[in-house]
Parts: sequence; C-alpha cells; structure tokens
Amino acid sequence: MFKGEGTSGDHHKAESTDARYWGGAARSSDEMPVMGMERRGSVKQSEGRSQLRQQEEGLHQAKPFEIDKWLFVEAYKRIKTNAGAAGIDQQSLDDFDRNRKDNLYKLWNRMSSGSYIPPPVRAVSIPKKSGGTRTLGIPTVADRIAQMVVKLQFEPNVEPHFLADSYGYRPGKSALDAIEVTRKRCWRQDWVLEFDIKGLFDNIPHDLLLRAVDKHTRDPWVRLYIRRWLTAPMVMDVLERGARGLRRAV
Repeated sequence: MFKGEGTSGDHHKAESTDARYWGGAARSSDEMPVMGMERRGSVKQSEGRSQLRQQEEGLHQAKPFEIDKWLFVEAYKRIKTNAGAAGIDQQSLDDFDRNRKDNLYKLWNRMSSGSYIPPPVRAVSIPKKSGGTRTLGIPTVADRIAQMVVKLQFEPNVEPHFLADSYGYRPGKSALDAIEVTRKRCWRQDWVLEFDIKGLFDNIPHDLLLRAVDKHTRDPWVRLYIRRWLTAPMVMDVLERGARGLRRAV
C-alpha cells in the first residue's frame, strides 16, 4: 500500500501480497487529513460533508492523472525479473531495492502529478555480427519501471490490432515461436522474403507515431510520457584512457 492511502476503491490489487512494497510510510507533503472533519454530534453535518467533499476534490486536483498504484508494483516485479544493467545514474536494481517503497512512491507521485521527466539514456555501442556497431540505450532503473507502467496500460489497447505473424516485442511471443512457424512453412514453400528497415527507430517520423498512439488510447498521461521518451536525450558511454589507466566517463 502506498503512503497516505486507505484500503478502499480500485487499489485492492496492491493491498494483498503486494502490500509489503509500501507499508509503514508517512503522508507526503501534499497530503492532508480529510477525515474527522465532522465532530460527533455536530448540528452542521451537511456543512461538514460539504467541506470534506471540497477537500477530497482538492486532493484529486493535486494529482491531474489517476494512475493505478498497482501498475507500479507489477512493473517493478517485471523489471526485477528482467534484471539488466544500471543507467546513467549508476543505480543498480540492488541499489533501488534498498529504498524500494520510497523510490516507487516517488515515481508514482511524479508521474501522477505530470512532473516526471525521463532522465538521459545511457548509450552503449555493441558490435553487430554483420560488422559495425549498433547503439543500445540503457535507461535508469526508475525509468524502466516508468516505461513498464505505461506499457502495461497501453499494450492491451494495441495488442489486438497486430497480425498473427508479428512476433517482435509482443507478450507471449518470441523469436523461437517465429522460427517454429518458419520451420513448418518451409515444407510448403520453396522461397522466403526477407527485408529490413535500416535505422527504423532512428528515422521513424514522430508525428506519425504519435498519431497512432493517440488513436489507441484516451489516457493523457500515456500520451504525455510517450512524447517525452521520444525526445529524451542520449549520453554516450565512452571509454577513456587516462593517467591512472582505463576509466569510464559517462
């Protein structure tokens, strides 16, 4: 359970076994006590309810985006399973875990308030089998969790629109599935068509991509953060040889 949240509403998903990620936290600075506004036996009960409603509405307005906190629990679990290297801040998953509940709460708080700005992506050049190199972007741990939150919200909307023969970056499908289908079809066809779009992610028009995003979601926070990730800066991970030997400068 997150800081300052009661056990009601749509967030029961995060209150069972996932409660261990959040317990024992104090209220944040933008949270105020909204209970106890009506004194027992007060004659002006309707006025007290009105004040309570106004304060609840004020709390709602303080967070322009309603993002289910359970998404952050689920996103964290998936990122933890996938492991991966540290980003530009050099924070590993183990480092993130040391203050996990506060780190997840801060991430939810920033994303739901619209103030989350993706940090620069750590860019690493890796060799290609065909020669040359390609650039691999490594986000920070927190940013990977944020991206997974948006993925969990957005993916169910677009998944039904993909062709059955599409295997890339899809849930429940992998390259091994594609190979299995290819193995079966090679007994029926004696030809194969192969093509690739060079530098797709580097050259895809952002305006067309965002039009497709807008078509498949009504969540303004999903659209907002996808736009910010598309323009997030990238910092090269350079190996430099200095007076004290080989050192890494990011």
